[in-house]
Amino acid sequence: MGHFIHAFPPDARPYHPQLGEEPAIDPSAQVFDCDLGAWTEIGPRSHLSETTFGDYSYAANDVQIANAEVGKFCSIAAGVRINPVNHPMERVTQHHCTYRRVAYGFDTVDDAEIFAWRRAARCVIGHDVWVGHGAIILPGVHVGIGAVVGSGAVVTRDVEPYTVVIGVPARPIRQRFDKHTATRLIEIAWWDWDHMTLKQRFADLMDVPTFLEKYGARREA
Repeated sequence: MGHFIHAFPPDARPYHPQLGEEPAIDPSAQVFDCDLGAWTEIGPRSHLSETTFGDYSYAANDVQIANAEVGKFCSIAAGVRINPVNHPMERVTQHHCTYRRVAYGFDTVDDAEIFAWRRAARCVIGHDVWVGHGAIILPGVHVGIGAVVGSGAVVTRDVEPYTVVIGVPARPIRQRFDKHTATRLIEIAWWDWDHMTLKQRFADLMDVPTFLEKYGARREA
């Protein structure tokens, strides 16, 4: 007979914070120079730096994001890395002693040019994007609205809206919706609705034809 473990350590509790206007950040996470939206969640041991993180988006545990723009309603799974840093391969050595010079006693100031170069290669993640476990999105890549990045994928090129990509390097395998439907969803831009509007129309998010019929441009014309 097995051993049923209710919780270990005994005082452990699942991390399911009540979300609200203030971002929910796990005590073990680290956030530096970031702009976090409302109803956002940053999970255990995650690290964000110089990043904007849109309303309702969440990062699960052990996520690393640097120099990026993450849209609203994004789902970032555990172990994801968005914008891993590049090293100066054109130098004699690509080791970071050539730009983190102060720590090694090689200079009194660090090499600001390298850090500016990294900041310039920002990743842009559109609204309603799902990034699967362990995926890596390389510097400068743009992932379109509604796209899906499969677990373990390494994204080296831009991803079109509502496209599902998998593999190393990541490649498209299908579209979530036909082009007409995708275009109409982008035109509606439901991710910009305020919280009360979302609450009132919440049930309609479950059914695409109903949603398009109610809120699409044709009905509003």
